[in-house]
Amino acid sequence: STMEETDREAVATAVQRVAGMLQRPDQLDKVEQYRRREARKKASVEARLKAAIQSQLDGVRTGCQVVLRALNITGNEELRKNDLHITYRELITIFEYFKIISFKISKNKCYSHSPAFFLVLLLSCINFPEIVRETHDLIERGELLQAHRKLMDLECSRDDLMYEQYRMDSKNTHDMNLIHTYFGDMQKLSEELAKQLWMVVQRSLVTVRRDPTLLVSVVRIIEREEKIDRRMLDRKKQTGFIPPGRPKKWKEKMFNILERTVSTRIEGTQADTRESDKMWLVRHLEIIRKYVVDDLLVAKTLLDQCFPPHYDIFNRLLNMYHQALATRMQELAAEDLEANEIVSLLSWVLNTYTSAEMMGNSELSPEVDVNSLDALISQNVVDQLLSKYMSTLTSNIIGWLRKALETDKKDWIKETEPEADQDGYYQTTLPAIVFQMFEQNLQVAAQINEDLKTKVLILCLQQMNSFLTRYKDEAQLYKEDHLKNRQYPQCYVQYMIAVINNCQTFKESIISLKRKYLKSDMEDTLSISHANMDATLDIIAKEGCSSLLDEVFMDLEPHLNELMTKKWLMGSNAVGTICVTVEDYFNDFAKIKKPYKKTMTLEAHRRVVVEYIRAIMLKRISFKNAEERKEGAERMIKEAEQFRFLFKKLAAGSGEDTEGLCDIIEAIAEVIKLTDPSLLYLEVSTLVSKYPDIRDDHIAALLTVRGDASRDMKQTIIETLDQGPSQPNPNYVPIFKEITVPTLTVPKLLK
Repeated sequence: STMEETDREAVATAVQRVAGMLQRPDQLDKVEQYRRREARKKASVEARLKAAIQSQLDGVRTGCQVVLRALNITGNEELRKNDLHITYRELITIFEYFKIISFKISKNKCYSHSPAFFLVLLLSCINFPEIVRETHDLIERGELLQAHRKLMDLECSRDDLMYEQYRMDSKNTHDMNLIHTYFGDMQKLSEELAKQLWMVVQRSLVTVRRDPTLLVSVVRIIEREEKIDRRMLDRKKQTGFIPPGRPKKWKEKMFNILERTVSTRIEGTQADTRESDKMWLVRHLEIIRKYVVDDLLVAKTLLDQCFPPHYDIFNRLLNMYHQALATRMQELAAEDLEANEIVSLLSWVLNTYTSAEMMGNSELSPEVDVNSLDALISQNVVDQLLSKYMSTLTSNIIGWLRKALETDKKDWIKETEPEADQDGYYQTTLPAIVFQMFEQNLQVAAQINEDLKTKVLILCLQQMNSFLTRYKDEAQLYKEDHLKNRQYPQCYVQYMIAVINNCQTFKESIISLKRKYLKSDMEDTLSISHANMDATLDIIAKEGCSSLLDEVFMDLEPHLNELMTKKWLMGSNAVGTICVTVEDYFNDFAKIKKPYKKTMTLEAHRRVVVEYIRAIMLKRISFKNAEERKEGAERMIKEAEQFRFLFKKLAAGSGEDTEGLCDIIEAIAEVIKLTDPSLLYLEVSTLVSKYPDIRDDHIAALLTVRGDASRDMKQTIIETLDQGPSQPNPNYVPIFKEITVPTLTVPKLLK
């Protein structure tokens, strides 16, 4: 380039001059002297050059002043003392002036440069740096409108100047860069101002309450910039020229900043983590709810008035909040949430969001229509969360039930009696714990929707079904362990009663739970499951009652073994002891709830009678004469009466007629008591017609106990009876079929 050639020429000339000066060795001593001389010459040339340029600039200044005076005369206010604004016409004038200067200077080979270079020099001599400083101070003081006015003037000057340069010589990038570099400070001013605007925009919901004027100023500045952007884009279409940094798109940036602010506000509400607070999600969601409602109310009542209607600021903000919430909810849904957290999230997303507590707030309508809001998370994500919730809940319920049963089992071996309810019935806390847990989960599921509530109820009852099978097995093991050592556990009877009573509580609780949480049209879906549970509970209770009666009869065994023996005939008090023992046990059994206690009393009565008849059929005694038969029969009738009295007392209030059982003992006594052997067949046939399950071996045993019937007589009676009609009592429950007769002793007794 020309500059490089000039530099090379200058270096070559300098080398020649130095070589001419230093031809002899003694001249080296004068180097310092030569250097000073050359420095003086250089300073002299530079001074002359500066003077020439200054003289040109003085001419330019004079020209400008002429222009200023001319403008003032015509009343044009565009050029003010401290607020320079170079108009298009003046630029033409100054440019023409600089063309002449440039041409003259280049002809004189003084300093070759374009008009733009000299215009930059001109501006530096006027007050551009001062205006930049003033604008900066205004920004610092927060006087944003005035600062922007000055910035616009400066930008307008630069843009018009660049446009003129572009018009004259669009390929001259060097001059364009020169102008751009000169106005570099102005670009920084624009950035400084923008920074202030975005700070106000970020805090717009706070600013609008404290200083709405400031927000209005910011919006006015953005609107001015939008107009300039449009003007510059129009000019670009016509001329192809657009100034650097245009379009600024400040309106778009403002909305982007609002969007980022909203996102940050939503994300920033999570103060806690699961490790620091188990309720972290509930708190997080509640803070979000409060912030969103407060912000939207401010936006509707105050912010809307600070923006032009075409900004549609409320709806834009509403959309931003919705998007930010959707993003946040999706992030939360993707986390490894626990069952209760899934419910909190879904309840908030599906219910709280559109409720009167949030978007359905009456003060937000009609602008916010909850029916037109999109879902915060997709149905697919909702289904995934629900599926995860159900599987987590299933394993949780299994774990809770197992733990509850283990805890209950520990109570069974305590040395203190179980608690009693308000009616005095023994119970353990198991049913309460189980159904409290079911209730809690159902209440939680109900927060989401009916469908989930039904699913959770079905799940609870399914798990209850499996649990009851385990409960049954554990009660059986409890009984078996006790039988190995009847002294342990100390309160076995009381805890077995509690287990039986729990069955009734479980039954009532299942009905109550279904009534409360199941729609009537869903009843059929659970009827089989319900029937299964009831059946299992009945088995547990029945086996429990049976094991308690086993306890009674194990204690009665030595006394039952005394019946129908010589000792008994001579006046043993075995039946008295039996009655006292049964009554003693039934003092505890009074703590059994009614349906089971009633069954228990009936079963005890039945078993006592069965054991009594079994004692007769064991043929431990064979009466020797009529006297013994009479004595034995009367004793049997008396003892039947004792049993009748005992069980009437135990069944008090149950309304059960149990008289018939003791009647069997009396009917057998009548056969034994009979004095006329010729009437024996008739007496026996009456007995058989009443109790048709009496087998031949029973009759044979009975006749053996009588002691006066020959083998032939027995044979005849038995054979004749086979043809006889039976007239059983319709309420009769077969009793003899439970009683086996030992056969080995028959030949001995017949001899």
